[in-house]
Amino acid sequence: MISDIMEFSAADFRRRILSEGEGVAEREDPDNGDHVLNPGVRLVGEGIRLKDAAVLVPVVDYGDDARVIFTQRTATLRKHSGQISFPGGGVDQEDRSAEDAALRETEEEIGLSRSFVETVGRLPDYISGTGFRIKPVLATVRPGFELTLNPTEVDDVFEVPLSFLMNPDNHTRGSRIFQGRERFFYEMPYGKRYIWGITAGIVRSIYERFYS
Repeated sequence: MISDIMEFSAADFRRRILSEGEGVAEREDPDNGDHVLNPGVRLVGEGIRLKDAAVLVPVVDYGDDARVIFTQRTATLRKHSGQISFPGGGVDQEDRSAEDAALRETEEEIGLSRSFVETVGRLPDYISGTGFRIKPVLATVRPGFELTLNPTEVDDVFEVPLSFLMNPDNHTRGSRIFQGRERFFYEMPYGKRYIWGITAGIVRSIYERFYS
């Protein structure tokens, strides 16, 4: 049960990341990824070359009721089609950092100008069972922005209250058969939206590090 007195503003989110999460991005963490719930599918050390990617976790400053931006990927994408995700994508050689890659991809996907965004930290890399080394960039967003969706990548964009996401009562474990094996993952249904897999795993990591 989540505490009734816990604060869920963007300012508090920023404070938690900067104070409790100082240096967290620089620390190696073997317990951040799909393999946490699926030890048998861990990719690290198995000779598989992981692809670097970065995602932005955008927490919008609506006073005491901060909200997090999510995207609904188009059904035509080759990877994770139709799923709910954070804006982001592959890290290019031209990107100066994971933060730069996440901001660039966010602008390309949903048109959120980086002038409204303040990056405040980063989680350790999240290793996905699909072969990606994902760098989650944590950020606050100033209201007043306008979004323009790239229809080749994003079908829809929506917001979820930070208070909902940081409530462990809303975190459940699901499973599916994938490549002949049962795979386990976190899921966080929100109304008609089904947040699960990598995205839910990143949300769970934020909760465990900064709100538990």
